[in-house]
Amino acid sequence: MSTHTRQEAQFTSMNGYAAFACGLLAVLAGAWILHAANMGSASGGAAVGGIALAIAGLFVCAGVYMLQPNETAVLTLFGRYVGTDRGEGLRWAFPLYRKRKLTVRARNLNMSTLKVNDKRGNPVELAAAVVWRVRDTAQALFEVDDFERYVSVQAEAALRHLAAQYAYDEGEDLAPGEMTLRGGASEVALALSDELTARFEAAGVETLDAKLTHLAYAPEIAQVMLRRQQAQAIISARARIVHGAVTMVEDALKGLAERQIVELDAERKASMVSNLLVVLCSDRDAQPIINAGTLYN
Repeated sequence: MSTHTRQEAQFTSMNGYAAFACGLLAVLAGAWILHAANMGSASGGAAVGGIALAIAGLFVCAGVYMLQPNETAVLTLFGRYVGTDRGEGLRWAFPLYRKRKLTVRARNLNMSTLKVNDKRGNPVELAAAVVWRVRDTAQALFEVDDFERYVSVQAEAALRHLAAQYAYDEGEDLAPGEMTLRGGASEVALALSDELTARFEAAGVETLDAKLTHLAYAPEIAQVMLRRQQAQAIISARARIVHGAVTMVEDALKGLAERQIVELDAERKASMVSNLLVVLCSDRDAQPIINAGTLYN
């Protein structure tokens, strides 16, 4: 069973200034005829015509309405959608049309902090700011019950779904280069925008911008994860230090051998390598011991 989606139809209204002037002239003319009839200068039929003219003028004036920039009027007649007027200034439409004003300006949705689970299942806190606006007024009013609440609920659902697709931070269980919530801010924002665009389509709403405003581990695991990050940082730093120390020791042995400053057997090389690695890899200042030679009696 197929469903028909209501699409916006353009409605061209008349100039409100001209319509108001015509209505006002009709009211004044009708009042003048009534006054003339009361003074005896006109017949009773003219008095009826004056009343009808005044009523017609008031009826015309009732169709005048005003639209601000980036504001629309959705017109319906006895429950039937007529069209959407996107004009500006003083406009006029058939007075029996019901005119519901709807702004198409950009709006901000500042989402509250949500506690969700990331790809690893760790609880994290997320919040986002979404900039959106109504693209299709007919869809916004007639396809969903309350489009503002619809946007709020779908934005929360999109943020929860996004968190489940990515891990909070890098780890050994992730593929090299895999995007994370913490490391791929721009990519995550783009993914969130695409997710919101797809969810807002049914309500005739478009996403202008979407970005995370808050990202953190949940309080119950924040301290544990902080220690984990510190341990990873220490391990990474130590690995870099050891790599540099090994390179320096290798260069030192090669330089001694090339210049023939001293000849070292395997045991003395091992002792020298051990001493150099201790000095270079130690996190404290090394205390030098000077070898003054061997004393013979």
